[in-house]
Amino acid sequence: MEEELKCPVCGSLFREPIILPCSHNVCLPCARTIAVQTPDGEQHLPQPLLHSRGSGLPAGAAASPSPDPEAAPGPACGGGGSGGAASGPGGGSGGGDHTDKLSLYSETDSGYGSYTPSLKSPNGVRVLPMVPAPPGSSAAAARGAACSSLASSSSAITCPQCHRSASLDHRGLRGFRRNRLLEAIVQRHQQARGAQAAAAPALATCQLCDRTPPAPAAALCEQCDVLYCAACQLKCHPSRGPFAKHRLVQPPPPPPAEAASSASPAPGAAPGAPSSGGGCRSPGGASSGAGATGGGAARKFPTCPEHELENYSMYCAGCRTPVCYLCLEEGRHSQHEVKPLGAMWKQHKAQLSQALNGVSDKAKEAKEFLVQLKNILQQIQENGLDYEACLVAQCDALVEALTRQKAKLLTKVTKEREHKLKMVWDQINHCTLKLRQSTGLMEYCLEVIKENDPAGFLQISDALIKRVQVSQEQWVKGALEPKVSAEFDLTLDSEPLLQAIHQLDFIQMKCRVPPGPLLQLEKCCTRNNSVTLAWRLPPFTHSPVDGYILELDDGDGGQFREVYVGKETLCTIDGLHFNSTYNARVKAFSSSGVGPYSKTVVLQTSDVAWFTFDPNSGHRDIILSNDNQTATCSSYDDRVVLGTAAFSKGVHYWELHVDRYDNHPDPAFGVARASVVKDMMLGKDDKAWAMYVDNNRSWFMHCNSHTNRTEGGVCKGATVGVLLDLTQHTLTFFINGQQQGPTAFSHVDGVFMPALSLNRNVQVTLHTGLDVPTHLGRPKLAGN
Repeated sequence: MEEELKCPVCGSLFREPIILPCSHNVCLPCARTIAVQTPDGEQHLPQPLLHSRGSGLPAGAAASPSPDPEAAPGPACGGGGSGGAASGPGGGSGGGDHTDKLSLYSETDSGYGSYTPSLKSPNGVRVLPMVPAPPGSSAAAARGAACSSLASSSSAITCPQCHRSASLDHRGLRGFRRNRLLEAIVQRHQQARGAQAAAAPALATCQLCDRTPPAPAAALCEQCDVLYCAACQLKCHPSRGPFAKHRLVQPPPPPPAEAASSASPAPGAAPGAPSSGGGCRSPGGASSGAGATGGGAARKFPTCPEHELENYSMYCAGCRTPVCYLCLEEGRHSQHEVKPLGAMWKQHKAQLSQALNGVSDKAKEAKEFLVQLKNILQQIQENGLDYEACLVAQCDALVEALTRQKAKLLTKVTKEREHKLKMVWDQINHCTLKLRQSTGLMEYCLEVIKENDPAGFLQISDALIKRVQVSQEQWVKGALEPKVSAEFDLTLDSEPLLQAIHQLDFIQMKCRVPPGPLLQLEKCCTRNNSVTLAWRLPPFTHSPVDGYILELDDGDGGQFREVYVGKETLCTIDGLHFNSTYNARVKAFSSSGVGPYSKTVVLQTSDVAWFTFDPNSGHRDIILSNDNQTATCSSYDDRVVLGTAAFSKGVHYWELHVDRYDNHPDPAFGVARASVVKDMMLGKDDKAWAMYVDNNRSWFMHCNSHTNRTEGGVCKGATVGVLLDLTQHTLTFFINGQQQGPTAFSHVDGVFMPALSLNRNVQVTLHTGLDVPTHLGRPKLAGN
């Protein structure tokens, strides 16, 4: 609360506070320093317009000070005397009415002037320079001269808080109401602070305690310069981490009681009382110091500034100010709406209490927020220590793993070295033995050659020759080459590890799996037997994602299977069953693992099949037109073309209209596998099931086997229908709405595509998306 009791100009507790028109308060001595005289160049309005509304001062009276400043009981700095202003002839009629209509105040009578000072002090307001005292005059006379200068010219005062300016009337600063309530609050605050200082505890208190009163301090941190109690020290200043090097000492002794008592004002002295030489007189004429003598002196209630001997009795609703009964009878408030002072007092108290409730709620939230911030400080300290310990443990684990791998590599080098040494020593011993044997044989042979007895020599010469040959054969090719090399064929590739160590750094997020993706239902759709799905990550997701996995069931509520793995967020799956319900879901994965699934979306494929002839799978002699719905051929030989749809379940029906039929050709209609032979009639291989027909009869054909000849052919304008029932696994044909023969094929199972074979004499148009006929014509009898 103490900040609310300080003057915005001097920064000290209020001394004789006055209320400015903008509802802010300043000290009366400070108001004298910030009051400014309006320069001639800044006067945009005539001189009479500078008076306040309802002042009753004539136009000429404001320009001249009172002839006798002491005659008026106003303050010494209050501008002109009120007596001279009241005694002017016509003061209440001519100039007053004109001033009331055209004044410097706003249209809403807010009391804010339009004058803006050009020179400002550091606090944003213009400061009136002190008028130098004439030689030989006293300081009081100098102040009187300064106040007279305020009254003799157009003056204004600028609020130091909102920087709005207000004009001063002939009364000067005396025209502003004295805030007696604020003055009394300041006095009580000073007395309470003095009593609290006198009863100060013998020990210093903790500066971080939330309790009232705070606990006694147990230690002082020399680095932080903060006093801690035992509980706050453990909570906010642990003896670990960065605080481990801080020095905690005993708290210093409190200041002497004499110093504390001397700092507070005496109970008998008025708070903020000015010195005897510079004190201003109160509106009642008594000095401010005398009015507050004695700690138990009766409080003086505020009086009307225009009628100084009258107390406030009513409240003017238009001017929003208390008034006395004289103001209502003869003043400018006579025609205004007034209300009882006590009722408005209670009403404004209720409004203030209601406004305080909102401020109290915000203050409570701010206090809780401060507690939250303090908890965050504690958590930061604890998490910092935990992360340091974790980092040390991880680095130690890396060093330990590197040490173990180093020992393994050294073991391999040792084994390789021992193996090489053993091989070389074995070869040395073997070669030494062979060399010794060869040398002995050579010496023996040389001695034998020296013998001159032919018979004796021939007795042993054959055996010696064989031994020498055998000894020579022992030195085969490679026997005199080292079996191992002195070089070690071991190369340690440490570059990737060194690069990984250099790149070892913190990541800005915890290693966690990515969240479940969100399916974008507005982009998910089905078309024919294809489905398209789109998804995205939730907003504000910072987890890295390497890709997505899309899963789809079999259309019968079976198990899910993966149909797509990649980084795209849009996928189309073709070749699904018609008239089937599929469930789809997607999940994201990264190096940290696989995230949860998204919500499951249900997709329904088309009830009936819509397809055309496939230009990519047809024979090159096939000619397609009408958006690939009409087919003919450029060859006299039969050529095959397939449809774009494939069926493996359900019941499907389509028709082919014969647009042209010349020279009695034999077109064939049916179904086939994707690998059917396309340069001969449909049904001649084992990959097609067909009915070929001329102008008189038809046959069923599969694997070049002709069966069930049936009377009745086709001509121009005829319609051939194909009914593929994969539920009953049958294939049936119709001509012009009548079933052609019995059921053509049974036990049809697998994946089939609509197929057609024709030559240049036939042209047909495909019609798809047809419902299965409910009333079939009776089948015709089969022929031989």
